[in-house]
Amino acid sequence: MAQTFSTELAGVDSVPAVKPSSISAYGARLKRFRATIPLASQASGDTVVLADLPAGYAPAFFIVNTSVTLGTSTIALGNASSSTAYSAATTYTAANLPVFAGNAAMQAGGSGSTTVRILATIGVAALPASGTLVIELYAACAN
Repeated sequence: MAQTFSTELAGVDSVPAVKPSSISAYGARLKRFRATIPLASQASGDTVVLADLPAGYAPAFFIVNTSVTLGTSTIALGNASSSTAYSAATTYTAANLPVFAGNAAMQAGGSGSTTVRILATIGVAALPASGTLVIELYAACAN
């Protein structure tokens, strides 16, 4: 059977061996960036600043948890370039049930060379008038 290598390990069997790059977050440590948002009827189209991800960090995944159902409201996770760069607009209707979010393009993108402001964009309808929304970004950086 054929054997292939992931992008990160492509040169590991070469002579001389090419070690995985820390820029790809291979063997990196995860760091958590927590954003706690008091719900206050934020309008559709509004953005919430979640984190300023430092240069050298590669996004891994998000965990979204809300104390109340968000009804028909959606939340997209992205940056100034694209509101859906990390996760398409999603409806969160289960209270107190952490949900993973993110996409393969985000995970395969590697670490950035500049600080990136991570944003949540509210869509379809306003958020509820009360409750708490917690969005945690987990990102990897070289040891």
